[in-house]
Amino acid sequence: MSIEQFIQQADLPRLGSGVALLFLAAFYSPVMLLVLSPVYGALPSHIFHSYAVGVFGIAGWFLKDHIMKRFGRVAAYMLPVLAFWTPTLQYFLMQQSSKLGNPAGPVITELFGYLPMVTLTVAIAGKQIQYALHLEAQGDLVVEHVPLLATYAIYSASEHIAKAILSSAIGFTVLFTRAGLQFIIAALYAAVIPSKMLLLAIPSVLFSLSSDVHLGGISGVNNAIRHEGYKLLERQESYTGYISVLENQNDGFRVMRCDHSLLGGQWTKSVPGYKPEVEDPIYAVFAMLEAVRLVEPDHGTPRVDTNSKALVIGLGIGTTPAALMKHGIDTTIVELDPVVHKFATKYFNLQDKHNVAIEDATKFVARQQKSIPHPQYDYIVHDVFTGGAEPAELFTIQFLENLKSLLKEDGAIAINYAGDLNLYPTGLVVRTILAAFPSCRIFREHPAERDSENPDFTNMVLFCKKSSKTPVEFRDAVPADFLRSRSRESYLVPTHEMSPALFSTIPKDGKSILLDDEVGRLYKYQDRGALEHWAIMRKVIPDSVWENW
Repeated sequence: MSIEQFIQQADLPRLGSGVALLFLAAFYSPVMLLVLSPVYGALPSHIFHSYAVGVFGIAGWFLKDHIMKRFGRVAAYMLPVLAFWTPTLQYFLMQQSSKLGNPAGPVITELFGYLPMVTLTVAIAGKQIQYALHLEAQGDLVVEHVPLLATYAIYSASEHIAKAILSSAIGFTVLFTRAGLQFIIAALYAAVIPSKMLLLAIPSVLFSLSSDVHLGGISGVNNAIRHEGYKLLERQESYTGYISVLENQNDGFRVMRCDHSLLGGQWTKSVPGYKPEVEDPIYAVFAMLEAVRLVEPDHGTPRVDTNSKALVIGLGIGTTPAALMKHGIDTTIVELDPVVHKFATKYFNLQDKHNVAIEDATKFVARQQKSIPHPQYDYIVHDVFTGGAEPAELFTIQFLENLKSLLKEDGAIAINYAGDLNLYPTGLVVRTILAAFPSCRIFREHPAERDSENPDFTNMVLFCKKSSKTPVEFRDAVPADFLRSRSRESYLVPTHEMSPALFSTIPKDGKSILLDDEVGRLYKYQDRGALEHWAIMRKVIPDSVWENW
């Protein structure tokens, strides 16, 4: 059959309607993950999402005849109604996230609205495509399987297009937020399938416009979390996640949130007369990272801060680079997310005048490493953890070797890693770091709990030297190192050391180090770490604050 014959034979309006419905269902898939991630975290939301979409999509295809026979046009008319009700149903379910748990919570939430919508969409769109192609003369096998393949191809291509659009345009306007996109999709469903049954969606629309804090302004969020003593200062969608700044007005601290994780925080209340040169961090690990300044150089001559240069990979709220700059060190910051940088400067007193590269660290380091002559740094701080997962490409042997080339011969690097010490990824990352930097010492943020059955999830910092001529040693801290900060007096000097031998065991079928083309080996193990991190975060910030994002 020629293209001309196909066009003449096909029912193009019906075919276009079927394709449009599949595109909307596919576009909703990454949007649904964005909606879930502030409450459950990005990785836990992904665990069963693809499987669930596949199962409900297949069910829609094979039940399409039964659905159309039993419900007729009502099935199609209910699609836009269900699309408008989905945000409301899920709003109430996400208020119960602590009871639902993780990863069950994301699946249960998707069962109310989105997954039934996938089944109905595939059933109706599949039937429309089947009718539109007029393949009856080609036999039953062609009638059934060609539309099936077409449906799968259209959905898969649409999902890839949706991800590409969202990665670059999320947060561009109020409507292009994760909550707003749900209503755009529902409105488009209504445009493809208009019907009087849309009147049934009015209660949901009214509730969302009046009471859904995810769709409304900051005042609605603050009304919902005021009883917990928290206040939302600002929020913005970005391509690394939902970024917001929260302040605890009872205990006196401020944090930056990314999805279901905290990028850092600092104390905002202090006793009269206490004036540190830089703000105290709420987490000890950020003060400990600054101990990279205390690593003794090989030549024995102390470094002079005003003659030193530092590179910081990963900004967070800017605790470490702010301290380095306060010491007079010429500091360059590499941060992927411009919103993180904006909030760190606006709300966490990061100096306006600093060197910053808003880009992917792998690209920045590769470009610096290839430049002639390439920059040389006295100190490098590698701190890129967020949400219970690490960007694996920033822990490969190739990236670390490139980073090493940017260190001066007697330079030092501090690498922060957060994870369960009993899980495979932690050992893999540590072994990779030790392969790149043979002279290292490892310290954890807090001492290990003895005789505990709980997972050993912790922050740890590896202090390493480029040269292996001498072991890593720290000079004694002096008052100037603490910047009049009590937090730094307590946590700057690392104390809880761990032996590298703890990470020497390679499990069966495991790898000794992480290579660029094997980052998937780390990603597939991250789900458990992300779930552990979710549980920890629920103890740090109250449930209702996470839920009313």
